[in-house]
Amino acid sequence: MIRTARHRFLAVFSRCGFSEWANRVELGWFAGGGEFPAAMYLAQIPVLRIVCVILLICRFGAPQSAPRVFAEDLDGKTVDPFKASDGRIVVLFFVRTDCPISNRYAPSIQKLHEKFHGKADLWLVYPDADETAARIRTHDQEFHLTIPALRDVRRELVKRSRATITPESAVFDLNGKLMYHGRIDNWYEDFGRSRSAPTTHELEDAIRNALSGNAMIPDHADAVGCYISDLK
Repeated sequence: MIRTARHRFLAVFSRCGFSEWANRVELGWFAGGGEFPAAMYLAQIPVLRIVCVILLICRFGAPQSAPRVFAEDLDGKTVDPFKASDGRIVVLFFVRTDCPISNRYAPSIQKLHEKFHGKADLWLVYPDADETAARIRTHDQEFHLTIPALRDVRRELVKRSRATITPESAVFDLNGKLMYHGRIDNWYEDFGRSRSAPTTHELEDAIRNALSGNAMIPDHADAVGCYISDLK
């Protein structure tokens, strides 16, 4: 029993990369040349595991949180939608004022906002740097969109969301991890080809899964619309 306990005791230090300390224990440095009682070894193991974690943090640094991402609201103020989420999941809609398919989705986007308001933070994201705040305000009023809007002039949100199309959506969990990105639903089969009504609702499913703490499978579905890469 003493031998088994000693081996477990030494393994904790060795796995942490502190083999020198393990050798000192093996040589009886801590015990003045004698053996630890088995009970003492076993009592030390949970404590040493905690110490091991602390030492690793000190040695390699604490885990880094997700990098902050900045966009601008329509007043020109810098906004990090993940920092502003206040513990809620984040849903981003990538849209443009001049994309026909994006504009046709405006009622669906507004309905999702009304359905999940208070449970998730939903944002409109405009990735076209040429679209001014005044133009976006006029557009949102025209299409009855009451969702807060952001100008992603540096495409930081585009990159984090892996967005390539407008309209396209992205869902992030409470920790800022991307859970889903892609189409809102399957209303459009291709550019210029749409169903009378969508038969799948990927975004709504993704939001519900994120709220429940479940993964979305699949976590991506190709969107149809206007390419973000075509913008300056």
